[in-house]
Amino acid sequence: MDLSDPETWRWIWLVLAVVFAVGEIAVAGSFFLAPFAVGAAVASVLGFAGLDLAPQWLAFVVVSGALLAGMRPLAHRLDQSGHVPGVGSSRQVGQSARVLEAIDGPHDQGLVLFSGERWRAESADGSPIPVGATVLITEVRGTRVIVTPTTDATPEPTA
Repeated sequence: MDLSDPETWRWIWLVLAVVFAVGEIAVAGSFFLAPFAVGAAVASVLGFAGLDLAPQWLAFVVVSGALLAGMRPLAHRLDQSGHVPGVGSSRQVGQSARVLEAIDGPHDQGLVLFSGERWRAESADGSPIPVGATVLITEVRGTRVIVTPTTDATPEPTA
């Protein structure tokens, strides 16, 4: 295989385009290999059109670089790693709940009702919270929620 022959490179570019495309599919959501797949495909087309090796390399570098620069912001927007609000138990943070079992002190656990689910709860600041009070869920720690009393922390009247 003569690497100085443009005819050899048209096939190398084609194989590289396929390898980069398959790699992009295997590494879902990264958009890192797709620009190189397109750049290699363009270089392969130029190779099959009979152009020399220098224009093929130039096309590969320019097309890949331009697409990489253009797609990275898109990839960052689509791949917002980290905490996704409103998924799983974190959907409770910021929501109101009603106290079913009083929280009597800093290390005491009570019980709150949120969206039909009962959760063990602790007071965020250690203050006691009576039964019937409305609380705000500020954090989820494992199987319990951390709550703070709302401005209306007085118990609701029972009938």
